[in-house]
Amino acid sequence: MKRRTVMNFIGSLALFGVNQTFSQVVDLNDAINRAGRQRMLSQRTAKAWLAAGQGVLNDRTHEILGASIALFDRQLGELKTFAPTAEIRATYGDLEAVWNAYKAVLVEKVPTRASAPAMLTLDAKVLALAHKGTQQLEQLSGKPVGKLVNVAGRQRMLSQRVAKLYLAQAWKVSLPDAQADLDKASSEFASALQVLANAPEATNTIRQEIDLARNQWMFYEAALARRGVDGFAAELCANVFLSSENILSVMDKVTGLFARVAA
Repeated sequence: MKRRTVMNFIGSLALFGVNQTFSQVVDLNDAINRAGRQRMLSQRTAKAWLAAGQGVLNDRTHEILGASIALFDRQLGELKTFAPTAEIRATYGDLEAVWNAYKAVLVEKVPTRASAPAMLTLDAKVLALAHKGTQQLEQLSGKPVGKLVNVAGRQRMLSQRVAKLYLAQAWKVSLPDAQADLDKASSEFASALQVLANAPEATNTIRQEIDLARNQWMFYEAALARRGVDGFAAELCANVFLSSENILSVMDKVTGLFARVAA
């Protein structure tokens, strides 16, 4: 992806309803929400990069990639500023270093099948550190509802991880256990929806959104299961890409609702 192409979209933060203005982290539950969103963005950027390399939904793909990079940068600064312990500050320092290496690939390298494994190695490192930071913040919270914010936030990541793995398979990228990882992520997503729906802290509004997520997930699973005569046709990849965006929007709202219950 040429740098100027991505940078044309960096200013666009119209990202599933996220506030476009800079804001400080208001409390620990808000921090867990944002930290969890960083996990998702590690997978969403990889998904968009893989889609761009295959010419899937070009304009939309480029917009999502640029906006996701910008949001990750912004939230990383917010979380570093908020970090309440030395251990958490160290985690976000490590994350910044790995993110910068990953971002350089996303911004400066034209997506090719040959360079995809190196990109995916970096995206996995970013995901691992973003998850570590989220877990550290949840443990600091020590409240059951903090865990629910984490679980709901992880659903956003799983929605993107599934699509990323599908698109990697579609491009015939060498990725060990891709289908097994996709199946595992799908199973974890379905199980966690039930956990969230059954939580005592779930309000009627939250349960309504989870029902919507279940319906969206059915469409998503149907898109994932489809194969054309020639395997992964461009239209099928586009359907998976758009389905992942739809369920992401719902789960981001659910995570925000749990974060406000926790406040």
